[in-house]
Amino acid sequence: MKDKFLRWLNWALMMDVFFVLLSFFWLAIAVIGRSTGVALGLDVWYSLWEPVMQPAIGILMAGALLSGITSWVNKQLANRSASSGE
Repeated sequence: MKDKFLRWLNWALMMDVFFVLLSFFWLAIAVIGRSTGVALGLDVWYSLWEPVMQPAIGILMAGALLSGITSWVNKQLANRSASSGE
């Protein structure tokens, strides 16, 4: 059950990474379009910034921290069990 949950969590975080990258590329292209006078959705991007983009970035950061902490705890537990087994 734990492995299945972690696999699902890793998949969800991977999709979030791709979403954040896609959002960044959209922003970059829209800014270039605005500077050349072509409407490429910068106003739409701005309207989605607070309700969509910021939570996605927050989830990405929280997931990275949680993944690091989980890895560190698992490493510490593995070191303790290896040292107590000797």
